[in-house]
Amino acid sequence: MGSIREIQKKDGTVSYHAEVRIKKPKKTERATFRTRTLAKKWIQDIESAIRDGRHFRTAEAKRHTVAELIDRFISEWLPKYEKYEAKQKRLLMWWRGEIGHFLLADLLQAHVVVGRDKLLAGTTYRKTKRSGGTVNRYLAALSKVFTVAVKEWQWLEENPVSKVSKPSESRGRSRFLSKEEIGPLLESCKRSPSPYLYPIVKIALLSGMRFGEIANLQWDEVDFELRQIILHETKNGDTRIVPMTNEMERAFRECQTYSPDRKGYVFPARRRGVNKPVAGIRYAFIKAAQEAGIEEGFRFHDLRHTACSHMAMNGASQGELMEILGHRSPRMTTRYRHYSKKHIANVMERTQVNLLEEGNDEQSCETTTSRSV
Repeated sequence: MGSIREIQKKDGTVSYHAEVRIKKPKKTERATFRTRTLAKKWIQDIESAIRDGRHFRTAEAKRHTVAELIDRFISEWLPKYEKYEAKQKRLLMWWRGEIGHFLLADLLQAHVVVGRDKLLAGTTYRKTKRSGGTVNRYLAALSKVFTVAVKEWQWLEENPVSKVSKPSESRGRSRFLSKEEIGPLLESCKRSPSPYLYPIVKIALLSGMRFGEIANLQWDEVDFELRQIILHETKNGDTRIVPMTNEMERAFRECQTYSPDRKGYVFPARRRGVNKPVAGIRYAFIKAAQEAGIEEGFRFHDLRHTACSHMAMNGASQGELMEILGHRSPRMTTRYRHYSKKHIANVMERTQVNLLEEGNDEQSCETTTSRSV
């Protein structure tokens, strides 16, 4: 149980030495306070933590540093998620360098806030200002480490990142290609020295698939009989089936690697003896977009916005778009779905014509009724 001892110092001041003896494991917790009230409160908190089974987690926090926690997470937890291992490790190693020297018991919310603000003030490897969304990825990676420490390893009482406010993120891009822009872009891609650029861009426009999903496609995942594409490598980790349209089938059959006994990647790396998917075609795509008269800053991922928007303008429902794009949240689909000004004007035109027709019908009915009376 707890006890308090009053200690008289040489300068005449008084301090209070508090102790709590623990039977199992046999040890004593000690602390010194400037008032008896604070000492009593500390004893009550320790005894309450012991009764609730929380005290020994606090003891673990005094024995381990943040660096030790991150190292254990990287070696034991991250290998379960091979797809994200490299990226998450890079984010966590940044935190290790910033706050790794702190004992878990000494780490405060304020220390995480300092790291957050440093990230916001910094720049990326492309020398551009780091966005709020990128900083949130760093915070999410660190938060996962502390969540595991709390729930699985019981090294901590609570997650210090949970109360740190997150930077606001951009509302997302709304750029997508009109019908008049799609033709010149495809023609420009045909002229590109990159032999895969045209079929990859065409498939992206027709299906809304991400570049990584297209690049990692293998021929045994392209089923011409069932007319479907099976995506195993998706962003959220789920397997997704994309229906194959006539135009998509034509695009696949026109690929250089198409043959009756087709095997391996649909778009393999062009280096001899390398069994990997094609690397990024970013620069070839940027050049093709510029030659097609599309403004600077248009990205390959905007083709996904384009596909989603044109499907929506042709009557696809929210649920249908979620199924095609593989979104778990309707909010994500809303971010991808945009409407051209021409489409909106046509919708308004049709609506107003219907309204006026209904109004004329009512007016003619009233006129007829008044005449008959």
